[in-house]
Amino acid sequence: MQHAEPTKNHSTISFDQSRLQIEDIVSIANKTASAALSPDPLFRAAITRGADFLDRLLAEDGTIYGVTTGYGDSCTVEIPPELIAELPHHLYTYHGCGLGEYFTPAQTRAVMAVRLASLCKGYSGVSVGLLEQITSLLKEDILPLIPSEGSVGASGDLTPLSYLAAVLCGEREVWRDGQHVPAAQALSEAGITPLRLRPKEGLAIMNGTAVMTALACLAYDRAEYLTKLTTRITAMASFALDGNAKHFDETLFSVKPHAGMQKVASWLRQDLQCEQTERNGKRLQDRYSIRCAPHVIGVLADALPFFRQSIENELNSANDNPIIDAEGEHVLHGGHFYGGHIAFAMDGMKNAVANLADLLDRQMALLVDSRYNHDLPSNLSGAVGPRAAINHGLKALQISASAWTAEALKLTMPASVFSRSTECHNQDKVSMGTIAARDCLRVLELTEQVVAALLITVRQGVWLRCRHTPAVMPEESLQQMMALLSADIPEIIEDRRLEPDLRLMLERIRHQNWTLYA
Repeated sequence: MQHAEPTKNHSTISFDQSRLQIEDIVSIANKTASAALSPDPLFRAAITRGADFLDRLLAEDGTIYGVTTGYGDSCTVEIPPELIAELPHHLYTYHGCGLGEYFTPAQTRAVMAVRLASLCKGYSGVSVGLLEQITSLLKEDILPLIPSEGSVGASGDLTPLSYLAAVLCGEREVWRDGQHVPAAQALSEAGITPLRLRPKEGLAIMNGTAVMTALACLAYDRAEYLTKLTTRITAMASFALDGNAKHFDETLFSVKPHAGMQKVASWLRQDLQCEQTERNGKRLQDRYSIRCAPHVIGVLADALPFFRQSIENELNSANDNPIIDAEGEHVLHGGHFYGGHIAFAMDGMKNAVANLADLLDRQMALLVDSRYNHDLPSNLSGAVGPRAAINHGLKALQISASAWTAEALKLTMPASVFSRSTECHNQDKVSMGTIAARDCLRVLELTEQVVAALLITVRQGVWLRCRHTPAVMPEESLQQMMALLSADIPEIIEDRRLEPDLRLMLERIRHQNWTLYA
C-alpha cells in the first residue's frame, strides 16, 4: 500500500491491490490517516475488467450466483432478466435486521476501510464507482449506523454490512458530526449522488469478513499496547513490593526460548536493577504474579505475530462469493466469506488478554494486603497518625478490579465452537468470527479497566515504598513513569472518589499516551 508523507501527523493511505497493514486500518479508524482510491490507470483498469466481464456474461444469458439467481438456499431460483437490477436492493433490504449497540464511529471507519481493501483486490466484479463511493463516505466522515449484533460470520458479515450497502444507496441512517441523520440527507449535503448498485455489487459488499476483520485490527492494536503497559506495571509492582529483580535474569531466560517471553523479561530488566545481588533479607522467591509475569505476559507477546499474520492475511484477501476471475474469465464459487481464521485469532487473543487482567488482579491483592506487601500500609493508604484509622485507601478499588477481572475471565469461552446451522442448512457451519471479535473487544475493555486500577495502585505503592525506604530509588524509566502518573494522580492520603482518576487513566490507555519500550 502506498503512503503519502505525513502532514501534521496526518497521512493518506492509497487503496489499490497492494498489501495493507493493521496500522493502516487503525489510523483510518482514529482519523490520523485518510483513505484515497489510487488513481493508477492499471489498477482502475483491473477493477473495470471484472465488472465488464460480468456484463458480458449477463448479455450472453450466463447463470451467475447472486446475479441471475437468488441468494443462499435460494440459488436454484432463477431471476427474470427484467428483475435482475432490483436484486441487490432486495439483498440489503431484507438483511436490515441487526440489533444491539451501534458500532462506534472509529469501528465503522475500520469496517468501511476493510471492505474497501477487499473489493480493491479486483476479484469481486464491482465498478470503480462503487469504490469511489466508499472512499467519498470516508472522506466526508459519513458513517453508516451499523448494529453490532446479527452476524454468524458466514456467509460473511451479511447483516451488518447491509447497512453499508444501504447507505451507499442513500438509505437508512448515518453518523454525521456525531449525530444520527438520514443517509439521503447526509449524502445530499455532501454533494454525493446515491448509487444504483450493479447486479453483483450488493453481494460483493455484504458477503465478506469486513466487520470481524476491522474489529480484529482494532483489538490487535490494543492488545499489543497492553503487553507493554502490563510489563511496566509489573516492574512498578515488583519495586513497590521490594521484590527480587533477579527473577528476570538474562541467563535464566535464555534457557526457555520463547521469544515473546524473553522480550518481556528484557523489558523488566530495563526497569529494575536486575544486575544487583539479593540484598540482606531479600526473599529468595517472589510469588508467582511477580516471578512468573514474563511467562504470563509472554504468552500474548508470542501469540501476537500469529494474530497479525491471520488478521492481515484476511485483510488483504478477496473474501466474497463468487470470486470473479476476469483474466481467466471464470466465475468461481467458494466459501472465502468464512471467518474461521479471525474467529480463532479473536478467541485466542481474548484468552491471553484476560490472563493479563488476572495477573494484575493478583498483583493488586498482594500490594494492598499488609501481610504480603512487605511493610507498606494496609490498602496502601497514605494517611498517618490518628486519621489513619478512618482512611481506607484502595480497599474498594481492589474489589472493583476483582469484579472486572472476573467478568473478563467469564467471557473467554470460545465463540468459534458455537457454530449454528442457519439459512435452511445452506449455512450449516459458520465461524462466529464477529461474535468472537466483539467478545475480544469487551475483554480488552475490562482488562483496560483493571490496568487503570493498577496504574493508580502502583503509583501509590512506589510512592509509599520510597517514603518507607528513602535510600531505595527506582530506575530512571520507572521514575519517568512515576512523574507522568503523578501529574494525573495525586497521592491518596485522605480517602477520595477514584472514578475520575480511573476514567482519566482509561483515556490515557486508549490513546496510548505513554511511550513504553523500544
